[in-house]
Amino acid sequence: MKKIEALIRPSVFDKVKKALTEIGVHGMNYMEIRGFGRQGGHTEVYRASVKKVDFLPKVRIEIVCSDAQVEQILEAIVTAARTGNVGDGKIFVSDVCEAIRIRTGERGDEAI
Repeated sequence: MKKIEALIRPSVFDKVKKALTEIGVHGMNYMEIRGFGRQGGHTEVYRASVKKVDFLPKVRIEIVCSDAQVEQILEAIVTAARTGNVGDGKIFVSDVCEAIRIRTGERGDEAI
């Protein structure tokens, strides 16, 4: 099993969610976060004052899936989230040692 964490622009969240649903992803979590990468944020001018915005809004999606689904999920996220501009985001994939469905006690792939 793998855990996929994708940090994407809020503006592409609905597109990514739709792409994941279309390939059969049955469950995911998301949260609205703020962060910065290499671009280090940007500056904005408001009422003649310049303000540095260090942390930009992002959406973090978490999906736990079987090993067989990983490449298909990654391709769906990249295709839906890519704008070609700095700040498109990142995806991290890590191993999951165990999953347990609390309601039934199922373990492993059956739990997801």
